[in-house]
Amino acid sequence: MTRARCERCARPQNHCLCHLIPRLPSRTRVLILQHPGEEGHALNTARLAALGLENAELRVGENFADLQLDPAYRACLLFPGEEARTLPWAFEGGDERPLLLVVPDGTWRKARKLLHLNPELAALPRACLPLGLQSRYRLRKAPAEGALATIEAIAVALELQDAPARFGALLRPFEALIEGQIAAMGEDTYRRNHGG
Repeated sequence: MTRARCERCARPQNHCLCHLIPRLPSRTRVLILQHPGEEGHALNTARLAALGLENAELRVGENFADLQLDPAYRACLLFPGEEARTLPWAFEGGDERPLLLVVPDGTWRKARKLLHLNPELAALPRACLPLGLQSRYRLRKAPAEGALATIEAIAVALELQDAPARFGALLRPFEALIEGQIAAMGEDTYRRNHGG
């Protein structure tokens, strides 16, 4: 028998996070492109981010050839690379349009696959976050220095680009998920396996 799930946050009804999900406005638009392999993931922070932002959209798939990017925004890909410019981006050449942050969601391998399958996305100017950031996801070893969960990367990117607006409230359901996982495994198991 499957447990009843909340239709909005997709969590089991007895672990619904909707009361923790804000509705934050942002000047920057966020378009999250989620690899299908992430849709059923227990954390699914991309879904939480899209629910928590008024100016965000979540699309699931591998091929986004039909994707139309809104010309009212300057599109950029939030993904590291040699040509990536650290956020915040200044307005250049009289272009006052706000940013459209295209965010691939998945493991690094899945995110790279999305870019490989969608060369028009890979060709977008790249934005990156400053070095030295630490993930709050204490249950997973980061694959690389500065690797963040999707929701964390989006919150940091928006705080940089849309300052002085604050986006810390976006992380409340994420932190509740982590605390719930720690509680479910027990404090001793958490300390033994994760050094908490």
